[in-house]
Amino acid sequence: MHTHDLSAWSHGHVFDLGNPAAERGTRLVLWITLVAMLGELGAGWWYNSLALLADGWHMGSHALALGLSTFAYGTARRYAHDPRFAFGTWKIEVLAGFASALALIGVALLMIVSAVQRLQEPTPIAYREALLVAVLGLAVNLVCARILGTAHAHADGDGHEPADEDSADGDGRGAAHLDPNLAAAYFHVLADALTSLAAIVALAGGWLYGWAWLDPVMAIVGAGVIALWARGLLVECASILLDREMDHPVVEAVRTAIETGLVAGATRVVDLHVWRVGRRTYAGAITVVTHDLGLTPDRVRSLLAPHREIVHLTIEIQQCRQTDEL
Repeated sequence: MHTHDLSAWSHGHVFDLGNPAAERGTRLVLWITLVAMLGELGAGWWYNSLALLADGWHMGSHALALGLSTFAYGTARRYAHDPRFAFGTWKIEVLAGFASALALIGVALLMIVSAVQRLQEPTPIAYREALLVAVLGLAVNLVCARILGTAHAHADGDGHEPADEDSADGDGRGAAHLDPNLAAAYFHVLADALTSLAAIVALAGGWLYGWAWLDPVMAIVGAGVIALWARGLLVECASILLDREMDHPVVEAVRTAIETGLVAGATRVVDLHVWRVGRRTYAGAITVVTHDLGLTPDRVRSLLAPHREIVHLTIEIQQCRQTDEL
């Protein structure tokens, strides 16, 4: 005969306190990028450089991603105390990263189509002037990377959220797994810098050696960088939105803490679900079968007390007789 003891517990409704340093950084970088984007697109059109136009459009996709990131931070903060969001508003930020990744894949495809057309129908390029603008674009990218890198370092050590020693590198996904929204903006700036470098190489080669074909070829290389970055972001955000977190080290840590913290062989975890509700915070639902008739949810929670990253936990205990098999 089985008896059931079911209870829930949480630290409170607000599961993520936001990332003000990242919000400020992305907003500042957004304005810088918009100005640089307009400059590169105008110069690329005037000097007839596809590599420069590609870098400008890439900056445009970068501005879109930053705009979505900034909007998501603001919206998540605005609705942080809204009780309609059962586990907080952090996934608004993740959804913005997913949307920007889809848009970037489209931009990369358009860049490739334009580059192929330019290879088939070459046109003259004002290399010297275009090269100067590309160098300025690279400088802007490096400044933006510095701003977002500083915001990431500040946010990573602000102490707003429970620590999760495993989440930083235990699953191999690092900082991007902690804050995909900020990582999206940061890695996109780095990809933009690489595309600027490709434009500089293409323009220099065309100016010095007459390699006109290098301009569209390097545009294709830049599109490949964008597509690879977008794919990685898409997979990361989709994993979070679909709660594909059961391979995270915290899951096995929870199971081990329960089964080894009680009488050996007397208790077994038969059902365990863990999903992320914040940058470093998780919710969980646990069902255990036990011969220990005195086992309570509070006792299970005490075993999980060191795991402060678990902010909401539902525990079901199924108690059975010693003669029953676990």
